[in-house]
Amino acid sequence: MIPDHLFDEGINNSLLRNDMKHVHLNRIVYSKTQKDYERDQRNLLSSQDGDTCEIHDQFYRDHKLLLVLFRALAVMPITRSRPGTITFSWKSRATTYAIFFYIVTTIIVLVVGYERLMILRSIKKFDDYIYSILFVAFLVPHFWIPFVGWGVAHQVAIYKTNWGKFQVRYYRVTGENLKFPNLKTSIVIISVGCLLLAVCFLLSLCALLDGFLLRHTTAYYHIITMINMNCALWYINCKGIKIASQSLSNCFSRDVSIECTASLISSYRFLWLNLSELLQSLGNAYARTYSTYCLFMFFNITIAVYGALSEIVDHGFRFSFKEMGLIVDAAYCSTLLFIFADCSHKSTLKVAAGVQDCLLSIDVLSVDRPTQKEIDHFIQAIEMNPAVVSLKGYAHVNRELLTSAISMIAIYLIVLLQFKISLPKEISSS
Repeated sequence: MIPDHLFDEGINNSLLRNDMKHVHLNRIVYSKTQKDYERDQRNLLSSQDGDTCEIHDQFYRDHKLLLVLFRALAVMPITRSRPGTITFSWKSRATTYAIFFYIVTTIIVLVVGYERLMILRSIKKFDDYIYSILFVAFLVPHFWIPFVGWGVAHQVAIYKTNWGKFQVRYYRVTGENLKFPNLKTSIVIISVGCLLLAVCFLLSLCALLDGFLLRHTTAYYHIITMINMNCALWYINCKGIKIASQSLSNCFSRDVSIECTASLISSYRFLWLNLSELLQSLGNAYARTYSTYCLFMFFNITIAVYGALSEIVDHGFRFSFKEMGLIVDAAYCSTLLFIFADCSHKSTLKVAAGVQDCLLSIDVLSVDRPTQKEIDHFIQAIEMNPAVVSLKGYAHVNRELLTSAISMIAIYLIVLLQFKISLPKEISSS
């Protein structure tokens, strides 16, 4: 996050250059316009002031429900400890509740997991063994909650707090608050959908897959809900950045059409850099969470697709319960992975596109030399700070992630199917 004093210094320097230009041209203005007065009042605001951030932090108010649900699931115990600031503390009530909830659910998971492992040990056939691994694999995300949830909570809290600071700066530069139309309604629908999807998914697997008892589903509900909510949280964060990018480019186009000055271009350049950094900090804050999320999806898709193909190879496509259950599992994981990669791809495209188009549409011959320099600086800043969501360098989250996942899954499927085909020959020869 760009420090507040550097952001202020950048804007103030641009305003100073603009004032000096007026002095140089002997344009002494004795009375300020209403617009100048409002701008001066906005420049007095500080993004370090918690009360100011609280007033302008519409994004937090809109997606607060998601944060509450994550606290209820004991995944991300971050709280709004004071106005404009989200924090994480090991001594907070939210963390105490998370530890208690985690201990209770761990007992349930261990009991069910022990039964699943006993079933797994009793299986001799290769296909059935691979098939049974799915039930154990879905329990694994529970055990990495302290690592991918609590372990990154401090970084996530900083990221969420920076959203409030950005919105204050957005108001200072554009003169209007950043709004997220229909975002709150979408979050309510998505949150309810995540809960219902978890129930429907587990009940469908219970009905379609042999050996998946109804009482075993009690260990999976919070895990599947957490997986769904992680996908929803990423989607909402990307959508928020996408909306902010569109709003910034619209305001930039509006203001440039009214008055294209060096100070205006400079102010929007610093604001855009702030937004670009916010996008990058999204991937850095959630790097652990979504790195393991992707690995989990890759593994489950591979096993589910292999199980379905194995059934088809052995018995033909009969629309059996087992085949349909495995297909449902593969489709479920594939859909979540697609949403994760696709929404990131769309948000990164929007960050630079609108502003860059506006800059390139400016007639540089009709503006003064300082403004031309600021336009060049802005274009260089966009080129040197590409909008990329990176999980701390482990992976870039875009549509290329899908193609690499498909190729990797295809390789493992070929290996597993070759092993399956060769297995009977080895047994007969021995």
